[in-house]
Amino acid sequence: MNKVILMGRLTKDPDIRYSQGDNPTAIARYTLAVDRRFGRNNDGDQTADFIPCVVFGRSAEFAERYLHQGTKIAVTGRIQTGSYTNREGQKVYTTDVVVEEQEFAESKAAASNSGYSPEPRQSAAPAKPSSIGDGFMNIPDGVEDEGLPFN
Repeated sequence: MNKVILMGRLTKDPDIRYSQGDNPTAIARYTLAVDRRFGRNNDGDQTADFIPCVVFGRSAEFAERYLHQGTKIAVTGRIQTGSYTNREGQKVYTTDVVVEEQEFAESKAAASNSGYSPEPRQSAAPAKPSSIGDGFMNIPDGVEDEGLPFN
């Protein structure tokens, strides 16, 4: 079984690209900073691992609109390894988490207390979601139900 569950914060805004061809697919890449429970030297200092993640399709479009640097999210997916030869002729090995599900891991109120605000990017979604007072944000108009990553 190949199953990964992670919770962490995005180190920067997702990098979004689209595949070429008749039916372009969104591909989002981001890195999660995931805290370790114990330091390497057992000295009590918390350290983090930086896990590269890749998301496809509507979930990638969701990441483009709503995920920003500092967003705390929980993801599930699988580990995928690969390799390629770089321009210098050296073989480079890769390990990524292919994200199958992603969701916010803290409320809007908790995020704003930490200096982060989970508002969509203006260029991607013109309508800002409004808060309904319970820490969750409303889904903005124009987002289709089948496009949400948590069906």
